[in-house]
Amino acid sequence: MRYTILGLLLFFTVTLFGQKKTQIEFQVRGVCGMCESRIVKALDVPGVIMAEWDRETEKAKVAFKTRVISEEQIHQRLANVGHDTDKVTASDEAYANLHSCCKYRESEGGCSGAENDKHHPE
Repeated sequence: MRYTILGLLLFFTVTLFGQKKTQIEFQVRGVCGMCESRIVKALDVPGVIMAEWDRETEKAKVAFKTRVISEEQIHQRLANVGHDTDKVTASDEAYANLHSCCKYRESEGGCSGAENDKHHPE
């Protein structure tokens, strides 16, 4: 009985502490506060510990558990909501679903003035 309890304790310790965590930083195209909300929301999934996006640099920082979600899955999730990354380009259909102020591929894209931080209904 004692060995069973010790074995279970060892198993749970290895399982809980064996989760490898890593942090990555990479380019994610976007232009406004609504883009930032969409990017962060797309990464609000199991395995992602922290996600943030900087509008000025267009860089995302993501901390995640590698046994739960992969770096490739993170990039794909962002592309699925319309944002190009260093590794995955959003489909034309996903990009077309972005609000007009979020169209980073087009020269006239981007919000102007006070509209920069508004969240437009999609």
